[in-house]
Amino acid sequence: MAKKAAIIVESPTKTRTLSRFLGDEYILLASKGHVRDLPKGDLGVDIDSDFQPHYQIIPQQHKTLSKLRKQLEGIDEVYLASDPDREGEAIAWHLMHALELSDAKRIEFNEITEEAVRAALENPGEINFDRVNAQQARRILDRLVGYKLSPLLWRKIGSKGKDTALSAGRVQSVALRLICDREREIAAFEPEEYWTIEALLTPDEQTTAFTAELKTKDDEEVELGNEEQVQAAVGDLRRQRFLVAEVEHKTRRRNAQPPFITSTLQRQAATDLYFSARKTMQIAQQLYEGVETAEGTVGLITYMRTDSTRVAKPAQNQTRKYIREQFGDEYVGKGVSGKKAKRAQEAHECIRPTSVFREPDKMKELLDKDQAALYELIWQRFVASQMTPAVYDQYAVDISAGPYGLRASTSAVKFPGFLRVLPDKKDKEEGQLPVLEVGQELQLVDLDPQQHFTQPPPRYNEGTLVQTLEENGIGRPSTYAPIIETLRQRRYVRMQKRAFLPTALGLTVNDYLVERFPNIMDVEFTARVEEDLDTVERGEREWVDVLRTFYPDFEASLQQAAEVGPKLLEGEVCPECGGQLYERYSAYGKFAGCENYPDCTYKRDLLEDVLGKKQPAETTGEKCPECGAELVKRTGRRGRQFIGCSGYPDCTYTRDLLGDALEQKQAPELIDENCPECGQQLVKRAGRGGRPFIGCSGYPKCRYTRPLEGAKGAGPRQEPISTDIECPDCGQKLVLRHSRRGPFLGCSAYPKCKFTRSVSEEELADIQAASNKAT
Repeated sequence: MAKKAAIIVESPTKTRTLSRFLGDEYILLASKGHVRDLPKGDLGVDIDSDFQPHYQIIPQQHKTLSKLRKQLEGIDEVYLASDPDREGEAIAWHLMHALELSDAKRIEFNEITEEAVRAALENPGEINFDRVNAQQARRILDRLVGYKLSPLLWRKIGSKGKDTALSAGRVQSVALRLICDREREIAAFEPEEYWTIEALLTPDEQTTAFTAELKTKDDEEVELGNEEQVQAAVGDLRRQRFLVAEVEHKTRRRNAQPPFITSTLQRQAATDLYFSARKTMQIAQQLYEGVETAEGTVGLITYMRTDSTRVAKPAQNQTRKYIREQFGDEYVGKGVSGKKAKRAQEAHECIRPTSVFREPDKMKELLDKDQAALYELIWQRFVASQMTPAVYDQYAVDISAGPYGLRASTSAVKFPGFLRVLPDKKDKEEGQLPVLEVGQELQLVDLDPQQHFTQPPPRYNEGTLVQTLEENGIGRPSTYAPIIETLRQRRYVRMQKRAFLPTALGLTVNDYLVERFPNIMDVEFTARVEEDLDTVERGEREWVDVLRTFYPDFEASLQQAAEVGPKLLEGEVCPECGGQLYERYSAYGKFAGCENYPDCTYKRDLLEDVLGKKQPAETTGEKCPECGAELVKRTGRRGRQFIGCSGYPDCTYTRDLLGDALEQKQAPELIDENCPECGQQLVKRAGRGGRPFIGCSGYPKCRYTRPLEGAKGAGPRQEPISTDIECPDCGQKLVLRHSRRGPFLGCSAYPKCKFTRSVSEEELADIQAASNKAT
């Protein structure tokens, strides 16, 4: 009698993909991710017992495990086929413990294809405990840092409420530091003026004019720092004779970029498709696990968490066959591998299509818009990497004008090579230079001086932040997207034109951690910890040794930070009472505060150098209905204006600026009707948005309400209308929504992103016109 065997994967989608070619040979089961973890409401690590973790079943996974136990009754062999990385290995290990599978086999495959899966089944192995231990060490390190640091932040800085609970993380905090340091670089940057001069020249007896740029004077690079220098140079150039000094004609070869790894895929998807790192990984996961096609559920790409550009020989041979058939032998290349990422483990292949014969155009009708776009990006990059280089003709001319040297150059594609598959959007049609000879005289048509200013370093966007983390050896392919998402959720950063800006809260948390925990916030230190984890995975070091080395210094820093008081600002005194000033932190920023608080309430913003000086609030001439203080116009963190009390934070009264007349509280109006729930008289009230409704006069004991017939906004709900406007917080598209106050723009990622703003009449008309046209 044949043995019964089961394969446990992580997701139900994978089981459908596997069933396409395994049929009923195996029972296919899904664990739905991790089944055990450290407890949520407790540290879960016994520090005194050599950092022993106390794992527990994840509450929502009890049902999954019960179901798996039933399905495994009578099964002779079990194969654990979770993802081929540290997290996947840990999932397999936790499954073995939770299900008491002492004889379970471990199988790994980099792509969900019949060939790869059957090869894995023919060569099963054991769980790699070095890999499990590396994951354990990372998990415990992160738990220690998060659970020990976060409460300290709550005590020392505070919170704006449950939606902005502060947290710190071993890698997350370093990523925040990179963003904050860059913002300070930008704030401190002082632009410097410089000029360039272009000459419009034409050969004798020819009408073909071309442009050459001034490069040297007396064989040294020209530096023009102001208009006076430029005018002198322009006047001098007009008196010179322009001669062709040298003509250079050569070819240049340009290689394709290597296939994608996790970080480069996230960067390119951010640049080309405006995808967040999180969205890129979600869609890549779908393509890897399988999508419905005419063949059934098919995995379209290889495993998407990788730091290697390696290509398996069968895939390389298949791709060369495709290139030969489509373009010819002259387009078949050797394959581009690229530079190895810092501390790359290279355990897997690159990210590539499982079959290059599934061309993007053929797959479009089977995929949604985002899936199709990402698949095309992966397919094009991989196929291009296996093609021959592009060859360019380059033509350059050096021109002498007395002591001055100018240069003109142009290039044109001679042989497209990989550009047949992946055209370069930056390649522009350049004007061709006329055929020139050394010694030939040129006529000066015009001189064009142009003023420029040096630019500050650009803010990080998702792509460049991931690139910097990778270059510094911080984090792993699986952690980049969660790091970025955490920074957003904690409101430490916001998005502006798809770039990260630190918020006042983010800068405050960063500055506190840098001062109190320099090691945790140090890029090099964090990279060394990553290297330590890699040594555990290679079996060169015990996992507890990493924790024994890390924890004592961390604990000492924690104790010192808990005990130390605010830092004295040396040489500064309070301008109002003469007291000493101290550096203080709150959830609203970092400031200098007087030692005599609360008797002296003087404070000075210490983040002005980065965020700029706050504009004084504009008074409204009204009094606060709750405390009698002056009401002022304020601007919220997302740019939305509102009316607030000048007595804040002692008084938290606010109301919306838009249609604020509707916000004025109106006395309830009794109506001739009794409440159907408690019998008291009903009243007509006005809601927060000014919309009238019927409610019980016994409120708050009785909460009966109903809409007022004929009230504005009481009609049927209107569906959101998509727009092309980008959310400044998360980069997703905004949609036009309707509330009882009227139309407004909100993020399509709601409720994860809660950005909203008002919509102008012009915008409203344009959006509605575009929607009507689309339908």
